[in-house]
Formats: sequence, C-alpha cells, structure tokens
Amino acid sequence: MGAGDLSKARLGRMHAVMDGHVANGKVPGLVALINRRGEVHVEVIGTQAAGGNRPMRRDTIFRISSMTKPVIAAAAMILVEECTLRLDEPVDRLLPELADRKVLKRLGGPLSDTVPANRPITLRDLLTFRMGFGIVMAPPGIYPIQAAMEGLRLGQGPPRPAIVPAPDEWMHRFATLPLIHQPGERWMYNTGADVLGVLIARASDWPLETFLRERLFDPLGMKDTSFSVPAEKLDRLATSYAPDPQTGTLKLYDEAKDSEWSRPPAFPSGGAGLVSTADDYLAFGRMMLAKGRYGSERILSRPSVEAMTTDQLTSAQKAASDFVPGFWTTRGWGFGMSVVTARDNLWSVPGRYGWDGGLGTSWYADPAEEMTGVLMTQSAWTSPNPPSVCVDFWTSAYQAIDD
Repeated sequence: MGAGDLSKARLGRMHAVMDGHVANGKVPGLVALINRRGEVHVEVIGTQAAGGNRPMRRDTIFRISSMTKPVIAAAAMILVEECTLRLDEPVDRLLPELADRKVLKRLGGPLSDTVPANRPITLRDLLTFRMGFGIVMAPPGIYPIQAAMEGLRLGQGPPRPAIVPAPDEWMHRFATLPLIHQPGERWMYNTGADVLGVLIARASDWPLETFLRERLFDPLGMKDTSFSVPAEKLDRLATSYAPDPQTGTLKLYDEAKDSEWSRPPAFPSGGAGLVSTADDYLAFGRMMLAKGRYGSERILSRPSVEAMTTDQLTSAQKAASDFVPGFWTTRGWGFGMSVVTARDNLWSVPGRYGWDGGLGTSWYADPAEEMTGVLMTQSAWTSPNPPSVCVDFWTSAYQAIDD
C-alpha cells in the first residue's frame, strides 16, 4: 500500500480487468490513470490503432470531445473573477446575435411558430446548459428544429471539426434559429458550451485557443492539449473508432494520419473540440481537486471551484429535462460538468464531479476520497450510458481504496 492508501493487489485487479477489455477487442488500447493523495497509478495497454503496431503510450493523444466542457467552464470563471464577465449579465452585450430571441411554442412545431423569450440569456445559462437550446434527445429527423440544426452544420452531433464554420459565421447561422425552450426553463445538452467558447474569445479579445493556452494550459503544463495536433505529434494521436451499436464491430471514425484534428479548425468547439493526454488532463483534475491551486500557481479561487462543482439545477428544471433515464435521480449539473448528489454504487459518491467524452474518455474528481482519475480510449460510446470499459475502470479505481 502506498501513500494514497491504494491496495497493490487490488490495483493488479484493475490491470486484469482493463487488459480484458483490450483482449476482447472492445477497445484497441487505453490509458487509465488514478491519483489519490498524490499517489499516481497508471495502466497503459494495447495499441494506438486496431490491428496496428504502434503501442499505446502514456503520452498518447486522444480526442476528448465533451471533456472539453469542464475546461471551457473554468476558462469562463477566470473572466468572471476578473470582472470581464458577470454570471447573471445578459450575454448579448458581447453576443448581439442572441438579442431578442424567439422561442418555439412547441418542440414539434414549425420554426415560425414562436413567442418572444421571457428574458435574455445569461452567462449562468450557458454554464449550466439552461440557455433554452441544445441537442434534442430523439432520433434524427423527428422534429423540424433537428433538420434545421443539421442543415446549418452547427456541429451538434459527434465532433466533426472539418465541417463547422468559423465563430462569427457560426453565430450568424445559430441566430437564425428560435430557442427550443425559454431561457432558464430546463437543461439541454451541449450547445451552451459552444456559445460559451465564442463568448470567451470575444470577452478576452483573444482567439479561444490562445486564451486557454495562456491562462490554463501553460500554467498547468498541459503541453499536448489543443484543438489540433501538429505534424510532429501525429505519431502519438490514437486512431478513433465508432463501434457498430448492434455488433460492436469497430468502424473507423478518424484516422490519425490525415485526421480532422491534424489542422486547426475554423471553429474551436467549446463543447467537444479538444485533444489531450491522460497526464495533461490529470493536471486539470488536480487543480480542481485542490480548489483552484496547482503547485504554487492559483488558477481559480476556491469559491469559483465550489460554484462550478455545486448542483445548479432546481428540481423543476431536472424534471423537465430529457437525458439518460434515471440520471437526475443521483446527479445534478454545475458549471460545465455533472455533480453527484446521491450514492447509488461504490463510485457514485455525493460531491464527486466531472464529465465524460463520447469518443471514449472519462474524468472525475472526488473530494471526499481525495482522488481524481482519467480514462482514455479511442472507442466511442454507442449510447449516453457509459460502456463497460468505463464502468469497470471506475469500479476498479474505487475497489482499490484500502483505508
């Protein structure tokens, strides 16, 4: 047993379980990392591509998709602390495209059948995904608003950075759509983070990546985290797969050699655009767990981290919000991440916070256990429910606690 009170024998069990997922072909490879009280344990298993000869490396680069959201929320809070942005101020001061919003009378109605928004959209709405717009949790093509979103190429499905327009054009297109619900009425996934990325760039007067680099990535030593992978690092980018939902057969999603992430995107997506490594994201997780401090550097204040990791949703907002069945029974939403509100298994601990990436990644931090962990795979989720490799990683991490 080490300083983090992790059982060496039980960490061996984690290795066996993770190795089993690679052996059965569910994922070509993975990097699994946990840090408890300063003790780090890492598993590096498999290859960077299915059937390939590039071994998985601890510094392999992965597309972290929705694990971008907590990072963007932290960036916004830096600007809140500097009084450049204010949580409850309307965002149309910097995003005039969002002024005087119209709202659909009903989800299935024509886009012209609207009423005026009851109030403006605020920064808090973007951070908590209560802006009144997001991904509709229904099969494609059911509602007119879905077809309109798809036609405008707003990037609200699986990440495809090559097809999404630049931020000003993105905002222009988005502004042609009505909101789906009144601002503040209910939680809707994803779009708020993309709008937030545009807001951060305009508020800071820097490109989004530049702001993130200067204020988060460089101070945290996140040298491989970016919206694209330069040519000299492409040998470390894992090939990405999307399993067939019925058969589980791995289908190519994005090859490393000519990846969509091999060049800077026109639209740096605050919702799902970043690539990163396990150790880079661990640095972010350690900063959050330390209430905003990283070594001698203070990135955020303790009150900011506490606000980010507190459930911000009311019971009524949860009841009105569609997501994974049963999700809101034990979870809420803070700023850019989920927050566990009730225990329902050995790793769902009240106060635990974090989020997952639909292309095969997961990060959470647990203040009560003084632990944070990162799972990186290159196999996409086939539903909003976590795949077995993710469930087994977190189960293995918590069963290794030995105090």
